[in-house]
Amino acid sequence: MNTLIAVAIAPCGIGDELAPEVAEVVKVIRESGLPNHTTSMFTEIEGEWDEVMKVVKDATFILAEKGIRTQIVLKADVRPGFTKMMKAKVDKVNDILRKKNEHQKKL
Repeated sequence: MNTLIAVAIAPCGIGDELAPEVAEVVKVIRESGLPNHTTSMFTEIEGEWDEVMKVVKDATFILAEKGIRTQIVLKADVRPGFTKMMKAKVDKVNDILRKKNEHQKKL
């Protein structure tokens, strides 16, 4: 079943600069082959439930297996019958905003 998640996998207790460890996590996600998009706070991943959760586990364990305490924040949208929601959701909002903007310009 198609699942879209937003996940933040972060090391804790290792200092102020976490970018090198976060880069390791993002590398695992990107190499998974699943559609993904990274922002400053989360990475979105889309695919079948088991595939997505395997990527979360693999990305988490890349740090945990080094003895690094790792925290995960995860939000999931399981929507039967829908795919490519990572892009479609954003496109819908952008279309609404574009139409509102066009309507306001006509007034």
